Amino acid sequence: MSSTWSKRAGPLALVIALLLLLAGEPPFVIGLRHALFDGYQKLFPRERKSAPAVIVAIDERALERHGQWPWPRTRVAQLLARISSAGPAAIGVDLLFPEPDRFSPAEVAREVQELSTDVARRLRSLPSNDAALASAVQGHAVVLGIAGLEIPDPRFERPPAAVPVLIAGASAMALRRFAGHLQSLPAIDLAAAGRGLLSVDPESSVIRRALAAARVGDVIVPALSIEMLRVASGAPLALIGRGRDQLEVRLGDISIPAHADGRFWIRYGVHDPARFISAADVLDGGVATQELEHKLVLIGVTGLGLLDYQTTALGERIPGVEIHAQILEQIFDGNFLRRPATLHALELGLLAVAALILAFTVPSLGVGTSLILYAVAIAFLAVLGVEGFLLEGVLLDVAWPAIGATVVFGIVLAQALSEADEQRRRLREQAARVSGELESARRIQMGLLPAPRELFAREPRFAIDALLEPARTVGGDFYDCFMVDSRRLFFIVADVSGKGLPASLFMALSKTLLKSAARRVDDVGGLMVRANAEVSSENPESLFITAFAGLLDAHTGMLEFSNAGHEPPFVRAPGGRLARLEHSGGPPLCVIENYAYPVEHRALAAGEWICVVTDGVTEAMNTAGELYGAARLQAVLEGLPASIGPSELLAAVRADVGRFVGADQVSACDDRR
Repeated sequence: MSSTWSKRAGPLALVIALLLLLAGEPPFVIGLRHALFDGYQKLFPRERKSAPAVIVAIDERALERHGQWPWPRTRVAQLLARISSAGPAAIGVDLLFPEPDRFSPAEVAREVQELSTDVARRLRSLPSNDAALASAVQGHAVVLGIAGLEIPDPRFERPPAAVPVLIAGASAMALRRFAGHLQSLPAIDLAAAGRGLLSVDPESSVIRRALAAARVGDVIVPALSIEMLRVASGAPLALIGRGRDQLEVRLGDISIPAHADGRFWIRYGVHDPARFISAADVLDGGVATQELEHKLVLIGVTGLGLLDYQTTALGERIPGVEIHAQILEQIFDGNFLRRPATLHALELGLLAVAALILAFTVPSLGVGTSLILYAVAIAFLAVLGVEGFLLEGVLLDVAWPAIGATVVFGIVLAQALSEADEQRRRLREQAARVSGELESARRIQMGLLPAPRELFAREPRFAIDALLEPARTVGGDFYDCFMVDSRRLFFIVADVSGKGLPASLFMALSKTLLKSAARRVDDVGGLMVRANAEVSSENPESLFITAFAGLLDAHTGMLEFSNAGHEPPFVRAPGGRLARLEHSGGPPLCVIENYAYPVEHRALAAGEWICVVTDGVTEAMNTAGELYGAARLQAVLEGLPASIGPSELLAAVRADVGRFVGADQVSACDDRR
């Protein structure tokens, strides 16, 4: 028990460290969380069901037709008058007019010194452009903007004129506070039906949340969009605390979930040009009344040179005024996003549960089952996050639970694999100490193998020979060859995984089943499939076999062959160069159930030979720990005469391997003359 807990100590300590890290919410944790939330919105952007808001845009076309921004206040007044005449529910002005209009007649008289005294006096007697704008605002459902400032502006020392707000609950007292503000000139401001906050107060370069309301000094000012709804509906505004960190912004039947600081998450839809009407069309009378009637109309600048563009969670850069329009759509559709404080505790719990399950189950499971369990855990977290977003508008951070589970899984799996490797090493060492396999077992094994040179001594169409010298008393390498019918020769060279007596026993079984299968099928691929099924069913030790099998038509020289994870043989035609008989092949037998082994064909010319070896040749090791390797074997074969016989070829390979390792090694070769 103590050993088990000591093995779990590392993963448990890691789980605790991850929990503390996630609980502290450092910037990189929040950054990844926001990236995940953005991913939710990118995958499932809000569908624009209702269209309560219309944006009258001071766009490039309007600037081209009516001059550069800022326009004279008289033109803005004209724009407001045209919109008001259509009967909108409310007009939200996403603009500020904090200074006197420099185009007012009195301002022009002061700036242009060349004017005559009479002309200057007449200009000073005319009403200001600001008064014209105030007149256009007066008596209409116009909401002007207010910008929150961290430092008070001396021009606006008094708090803004805002309607009373009903406050209930302690959390409503934690609203974001601005020390000062910027607003339109008093004459214009006093004419407005309401004042709304324009400040988005971004937490990063991406606008994910907006202020539903904030304190400017000691006065609570709602957001422009919410104040437009208040003016349009006439309902009182209430801020109701819901628990420790939640705030409900209520306007009559409308309820907007927010955090205690007044921020709420924006549920974005894609940018839609249908939200916009050019101010040029409104000024020119080209907009039908029904396009603005009973609508919440926003006025804002969208001209590219005016730099009022913001990046949304969808990765789009849109005009700032469109964010207000999207907020209004979100409120009308009731499509809100929520992240109560309880979600953070749930995320910590998910991290702990997922990590602990993996930490305590993976060591007792196989690698495949462990991977499945890990994949299920990650898939569950992903589905939980997506379903929470789609069904409830809940922003659940499943990224860090998934990361924690991945890290713990990696460490525990590495430990399990290390222990497995250590166990295999000990087994190999124990096997190395086992000696004295029965000589009778060797004689029985060797007696199972044919003697090709004697068996086909009178065969004029081909020549074949083989050599098997187990590295131990008995082993798992084997070969076989026999005539399937009067013209077709079947041969196979195979290697059972493992060494010693178990491999020898499995070799005897496999050879018998392979030979039986070869007599019941007409092609090598079918043989491999059948042998794979039959040998696998008699494989309690989960051994596997690499094999190269061929079916040679002795009349035509056509060779049909298949490779199950075996060393590709060498082939050489008369007068040609040595080459490898490569093809796609497949895995060793007993590895993948019902695998369809591909078959290749090669027409062998008279005098062309093939040499097939097991890894007993290529993996023969010398005293320096170096492997014989396929390259050295290839060099030996290339140095042999093209007309060499099979017995001489075998002898040359055996002699070179013996020189390399100082002892005899395994080899098996097939040669077609």
